[in-house]
Amino acid sequence: MLKFDNTWRFASPGPISSEVLDEFFEIIGKIARYRQEVFEHFKTAFASTNGSVPSRSSNASWAHTDLLSYMRQASANAPLFIEAFYEACESLDDPTPDHNIINGVLAKHQVNYRIDPPELKLLHSGQSIAHPQAPPSLEESAQELIHTSFSESQKMLTEGRYRPAVQELLWLLETVSTAFQGLPQADESSIKSKYFNKIVEELRNKNQGTTLNQVLSWVQTLHGYLSAPAGGGIRHGMHLKEGFTITENEARLYCNLITSYITYLLAEHARLKS
Repeated sequence: MLKFDNTWRFASPGPISSEVLDEFFEIIGKIARYRQEVFEHFKTAFASTNGSVPSRSSNASWAHTDLLSYMRQASANAPLFIEAFYEACESLDDPTPDHNIINGVLAKHQVNYRIDPPELKLLHSGQSIAHPQAPPSLEESAQELIHTSFSESQKMLTEGRYRPAVQELLWLLETVSTAFQGLPQADESSIKSKYFNKIVEELRNKNQGTTLNQVLSWVQTLHGYLSAPAGGGIRHGMHLKEGFTITENEARLYCNLITSYITYLLAEHARLKS
C-alpha cells in the first residue's frame, strides 16, 4: 500500500478525471493483450477501493467490460484509484509502467498527485504557473517554441523533476533574449550582440534609468546564480562538495521568477517592435 493521508481512504479528497481513467484503461489493455487473467487482476485491485470482491467474469470480453465498470466506481476517490493501478502494476509479473510513467500521465492531465515510493503526495503548491503569452510580433514558429518549452517545464515540475524543469525555462529565457537582435532602441541604434549575456548588457546600456534596465539586472543576478556550480548548479553543473539538491519550493520559485521575466521581455519586445 502507498502511504498517504489516512483520511483519504474514508473520505475522498476528490475524483480522478475521466481522461486519466481512459488512459489507464488503455494501458491495461496493452498489458493484458486480451488475456482474461490480467483483466481479473486489475478488476480485483479497483474493486477493493470500495471494499468489494468481484466475481470472475464469464470470458475475457466480459472481464474487460466489468473492469471498466469497477474503474468508474473507483474514480470517485483519486488517491485510491491511483494506488489501485500502481499496486496492480507492481504485483504483476508482466512488464508494466513504473511510477515515473504513471506520474507522467497524472502530470499530463494536471492531476496534483505524484507517486514518490512508498508515498503518494498531494502537490499542495501544484497550481499552474501563469503561461507566458507570446506576442503577435513573434513569428508563429517562435510562439510555438515558447509554448512547447513552457509546457515541457510544467510537466517536469509536476513529475518532481525539479532541476530539468528550471533548466528548461532558463534555456527559454536565453532563447527569448535573442528576439531583441536588430530591434531599434531609443538612441536609434539596434541590438547587435548574439549571445545572452552580451544581449542583456547591450540592452541595459541602451536603456539606462528605465524599468527594462532594472529588470535585466535582476535577470542577470538570477541567471548568474543558477549558472554557478556552487549556486543553483542548473546551467553549468553542480559542485560535488558545495552544491545542493534543488527542492520543490525552490524549483517553483525559480520557475515563477523566470516566467515573469520572460513575460515582461516578450511584452517589451512587442513594444519596441511597434
